[in-house]
Amino acid sequence: MKIFIDSADVDEIQQAYKWGVIDGVTTNPSLIKKAVDRRVGDGKKLDMKGYVAQILEMSKGNPVSLEVTERSAEGMIAQGKKLFEMFNPIAQNVNIKIPVNPALADDEASHFDGIKAIRSLAEDNIPVNCTLVFTPEQALLAAKAGAAFVSPFAGRVDDLLRKNAGMSFEKSDYYPAEGHDTEGGLLHDDGVLSGIDLVRQCVDILDYYGFETEVLAASLRNPRQVREAALVGADIATLPFTVIQGMLKHVKTFEGMNSFMNDIVPEYAEL
Repeated sequence: MKIFIDSADVDEIQQAYKWGVIDGVTTNPSLIKKAVDRRVGDGKKLDMKGYVAQILEMSKGNPVSLEVTERSAEGMIAQGKKLFEMFNPIAQNVNIKIPVNPALADDEASHFDGIKAIRSLAEDNIPVNCTLVFTPEQALLAAKAGAAFVSPFAGRVDDLLRKNAGMSFEKSDYYPAEGHDTEGGLLHDDGVLSGIDLVRQCVDILDYYGFETEVLAASLRNPRQVREAALVGADIATLPFTVIQGMLKHVKTFEGMNSFMNDIVPEYAEL
């Protein structure tokens, strides 16, 4: 499974590349703005365009997702093409993030504008990361439209299930991949038992029908979810810096290292 870092902080991205464990970057406009504003506030001279270019340059050879802000099909297509034409020449690694459904409410007529935008950009050989996927059928339509990646938001599904059940929780809290059993049965969102179950169903459908679209597990909140995303066959997991950091931590590893250090034979260490 490939690992992307979900960040627009160049220091975090650079460190993750130095560790040698990441294969790409996902960003969004909010993350980029916060990162730029923080550095400008510290007295650094930079603009958003130059900052994005810096992320792309340090990620050369690995995909970087840049997100549109328009909502209509026409607007997303135009903005996606502009972003691609502006930034892809830097390192040939730009992917355009398009929401699977940009409608703000169920009564709007724009439900398929995301799918239209994906189709149009894909036909122009612009790779698309379809974002805000919350059902396997959304992933299926995005794949049929030609998306290079579909991003099911695992953590947000878990949030929804807990919120609907009136449960108190922190976002970093683990939610069982097999679902949460109650007196009324397993909690579910139209048959989806958890965020990891959503990832699994997306993987199963796209694999069954032979789509080349990769499943990019997003909104993963803790290392155990990363493990479970790998176990259900996600092609990629995009992770916050803190989750990547947490993947190597275990009390017995620390304990073992302390034992190893105490048992070092000086003569052996000097060889």
